[in-house]
Amino acid sequence: MPSSPAPTWTADLRFRIRHLLALKIVGVTVFTWLFFIGYFQLLRHPAHPVAVMPLTVLDSLIPFQPEMLVAYFSLWLYVGVAPGLQANFRELVVYGLWVGALCLGGLGLFLLWPTQVPAGMAGSSDFPGFALLQGVDAPGNACPSMHVAVAMFTAIRIHDVLRQARAPAWPRLVNWLWFAAIAWSTLAVKQHVVFDAVAGALLGIAFALPSMHWRPRPARGTTRAFGRADIIPHR
Repeated sequence: MPSSPAPTWTADLRFRIRHLLALKIVGVTVFTWLFFIGYFQLLRHPAHPVAVMPLTVLDSLIPFQPEMLVAYFSLWLYVGVAPGLQANFRELVVYGLWVGALCLGGLGLFLLWPTQVPAGMAGSSDFPGFALLQGVDAPGNACPSMHVAVAMFTAIRIHDVLRQARAPAWPRLVNWLWFAAIAWSTLAVKQHVVFDAVAGALLGIAFALPSMHWRPRPARGTTRAFGRADIIPHR
């Protein structure tokens, strides 16, 4: 009998999104909630004197752009895309362990070295949601920027799924443009300085690259074959 045709990249992604959808939504929500418990605890009760991050020339050149708050808040949608594209339960669990390690690493750095951005960086604005941001997320836990770290981790893992699915160039471009908008927004709304963003990007890379080596290996063949996997190092 002739072998069945390989699935298209859109069929692959549809299968990944539908599979375990409820578990993915609940898992991302609970994980985010747990992260914020630790984040705000360290923000409000630093264990050591808080260091002020230095400004660079680039920081002075970037204008205050409160409208970039839309991109800033879009992280909480973006971070759900990569786990939503995991093809089976084991992939999802291992992904969660890696991103959990990333977040624990960031919280550990905040515990050992509390930082904040210089006072008065952000101006006043009546842009919707900006007062809420300033009231809830004080300018602490600055370096590394976990906004950028998690966005970088997510961008690399989404790119990898799109590559496996043999998606065309435009979804990959959208992925990286979304990441770039989030990273830029951290500087544009003055929640972070350049050093924070660079450190966050490096932290995200430091966890994303090994996460693609030690993970379940997807089976080759049809879309449904993604349900079979063994956790072995990729070579």
